[in-house]
Amino acid sequence: MAEEGQVISCHTVDAWKLHMQNGNESKKLVVVYFTASWCGPCRTIAPILAEIAKKMPEVTFLKVDVDELTTVAEEYEVQAMPTFVFLKEGKVVDTVVGAKKDELQLTIAKHATATAAA
Repeated sequence: MAEEGQVISCHTVDAWKLHMQNGNESKKLVVVYFTASWCGPCRTIAPILAEIAKKMPEVTFLKVDVDELTTVAEEYEVQAMPTFVFLKEGKVVDTVVGAKKDELQLTIAKHATATAAA
Protein backbone atom coordinates (compact mmCIF):
# COMPACT_ATOMS: atom_id res chain seq x y z
CA MET A 1 0.00 0.00 0.00
CA ALA A 2 2.83 2.41 0.78
CA GLU A 3 3.67 3.97 -2.54
CA GLU A 4 7.42 3.98 -2.95
CA GLY A 5 9.27 6.82 -4.60
CA GLN A 6 6.66 9.50 -4.13
CA VAL A 7 5.25 11.95 -1.63
CA ILE A 8 1.93 10.64 -0.33
CA SER A 9 -0.72 13.28 0.42
CA CYS A 10 -2.84 12.62 3.50
CA HIS A 11 -6.22 14.35 3.18
CA THR A 12 -8.02 12.69 6.09
CA VAL A 13 -7.07 11.73 9.64
CA ASP A 14 -7.85 8.10 8.76
CA ALA A 15 -5.41 8.19 5.82
CA TRP A 16 -2.82 9.82 8.08
CA LYS A 17 -3.22 7.10 10.72
CA LEU A 18 -3.01 4.33 8.13
CA HIS A 19 0.18 5.66 6.55
CA MET A 20 1.74 6.28 9.95
CA GLN A 21 0.90 2.74 11.05
CA ASN A 22 2.44 1.35 7.85
CA GLY A 23 5.55 3.45 8.41
CA ASN A 24 5.88 2.31 12.01
CA GLU A 25 5.44 -1.36 11.10
CA SER A 26 7.97 -1.17 8.27
CA LYS A 27 10.48 0.54 10.58
CA LYS A 28 11.25 2.89 7.67
CA LEU A 29 12.15 6.51 8.19
CA VAL A 30 8.97 8.59 7.77
CA VAL A 31 9.39 12.20 6.66
CA VAL A 32 6.25 14.28 7.19
CA TYR A 33 6.06 17.45 5.09
CA PHE A 34 3.72 20.00 6.69
CA THR A 35 2.60 22.53 4.10
CA ALA A 36 -0.18 24.98 3.19
CA SER A 37 -1.65 25.95 -0.17
CA TRP A 38 -0.91 29.63 0.51
CA CYS A 39 2.76 29.04 1.48
CA GLY A 40 5.21 30.36 -1.17
CA PRO A 41 8.33 28.57 0.16
CA CYS A 42 6.31 25.32 0.25
CA ARG A 43 5.69 25.58 -3.49
CA THR A 44 9.44 26.05 -4.00
CA ILE A 45 10.50 23.00 -1.97
CA ALA A 46 7.71 20.61 -3.11
CA PRO A 47 9.33 19.59 -6.44
CA ILE A 48 12.68 19.15 -4.67
CA LEU A 49 11.06 16.84 -2.11
CA ALA A 50 9.40 14.89 -4.95
CA GLU A 51 12.82 14.37 -6.59
CA ILE A 52 14.31 13.19 -3.29
CA ALA A 53 11.39 10.77 -2.82
CA LYS A 54 12.01 9.25 -6.27
CA LYS A 55 15.64 8.57 -5.35
CA MET A 56 14.90 7.19 -1.87
CA PRO A 57 12.20 4.49 -1.96
CA GLU A 58 13.47 3.23 1.41
CA VAL A 59 11.97 6.35 3.03
CA THR A 60 8.24 7.07 3.38
CA PHE A 61 7.31 10.67 2.55
CA LEU A 62 3.94 11.99 3.74
CA LYS A 63 2.45 15.40 2.93
CA VAL A 64 0.02 17.12 5.30
CA ASP A 65 -1.78 20.39 4.56
CA VAL A 66 -2.01 22.15 7.92
CA ASP A 67 -5.35 23.73 6.98
CA GLU A 68 -6.81 20.30 6.10
CA LEU A 69 -5.47 18.31 9.05
CA THR A 70 -5.18 20.90 11.80
CA THR A 71 -5.25 18.27 14.56
CA VAL A 72 -2.20 16.52 13.08
CA ALA A 73 -0.34 19.84 12.72
CA GLU A 74 -1.17 20.69 16.34
CA GLU A 75 -0.05 17.26 17.54
CA TYR A 76 3.41 17.92 16.08
CA GLU A 77 3.39 21.58 17.21
CA VAL A 78 3.88 22.89 13.67
CA GLN A 79 4.21 26.67 13.80
CA ALA A 80 5.76 27.53 10.43
CA MET A 81 5.59 26.15 6.91
CA PRO A 82 7.18 24.20 5.54
CA THR A 83 8.08 21.98 8.49
CA PHE A 84 9.56 18.52 8.00
CA VAL A 85 9.23 16.07 10.88
CA PHE A 86 11.35 12.92 10.83
CA LEU A 87 9.90 9.86 12.56
CA LYS A 88 11.18 6.39 13.33
CA GLU A 89 8.73 3.88 14.76
CA GLY A 90 6.40 6.74 15.67
CA LYS A 91 9.01 8.79 17.55
CA VAL A 92 10.24 12.20 16.39
CA VAL A 93 13.98 11.99 15.70
CA ASP A 94 14.52 15.33 13.95
CA THR A 95 12.82 18.43 12.53
CA VAL A 96 13.70 20.88 9.75
CA VAL A 97 11.76 24.16 9.59
CA GLY A 98 11.84 26.17 6.38
CA ALA A 99 12.52 25.51 2.69
CA LYS A 100 16.17 24.61 3.31
CA LYS A 101 17.07 22.19 0.53
CA ASP A 102 20.59 21.32 1.73
CA GLU A 103 19.59 20.85 5.38
CA LEU A 104 16.60 18.76 4.31
CA GLN A 105 18.72 16.49 2.09
CA LEU A 106 21.39 16.06 4.78
CA THR A 107 18.84 15.26 7.48
CA ILE A 108 17.04 12.71 5.29
CA ALA A 109 20.35 11.07 4.36
CA LYS A 110 21.51 10.98 7.98
CA HIS A 111 18.39 9.24 9.27
CA ALA A 112 17.82 7.02 6.21
CA THR A 113 21.36 5.67 6.59
CA ALA A 114 20.84 5.07 10.29
CA THR A 115 17.64 3.15 9.51
CA ALA A 116 19.31 1.02 6.87
CA ALA A 117 22.14 0.17 9.28
CA ALA A 118 19.78 -0.78 12.10
